[in-house]
Amino acid sequence: MNKITSLLLLLILFTSFTTKPSKIITRQGQVSFFSYTTVENIEAKNNQVLSIVNLENNEIAISMLMNAFVFKKALMHEHFNESYIESDLYPKATFEGKIIDFDPTFKGDQTKIIKGKLSIRNITKNISIKTNITHKEDVFLISGKFDIVVQDFKINIPPIVAPNIAKTIATEFRFEYQPYEK
Repeated sequence: MNKITSLLLLLILFTSFTTKPSKIITRQGQVSFFSYTTVENIEAKNNQVLSIVNLENNEIAISMLMNAFVFKKALMHEHFNESYIESDLYPKATFEGKIIDFDPTFKGDQTKIIKGKLSIRNITKNISIKTNITHKEDVFLISGKFDIVVQDFKINIPPIVAPNIAKTIATEFRFEYQPYEK
């Protein structure tokens, strides 16, 4: 009986150390955007983006606080949050989607499409994003670029400055995921 108990305990310990994580997470993902204007370019970075990927079904979820974007000038931060995004009314942007044909067991680089729903200011749009995925050890790095059309999310731009503001915002992201531990 003692040998069976020891063998069972050893088997349980071995399987708990060799199982692959079913979810990966990042709490400090990075999202940045750039908008060309004739007066002054607008750019900001948010390093407090939360994202989780379920490796069993390749679903991805992203959430970020809009007021966590950092600008070079405080006035830009103020205008972004008060006038354009209205972060008091719409504090978060979210994305829910799926990584198409993703193989989480493949070590190395993959280029995949992520399809899903981007929500900004309580307006949701379907988007597809070409992404680069690197898998080394237990770390996944997912990065990519896409454009946001200002009008799609009803971001109000005052008519006096509208001719000087780009109609699309170049957006980049970089998420480094680790195994999710409860």
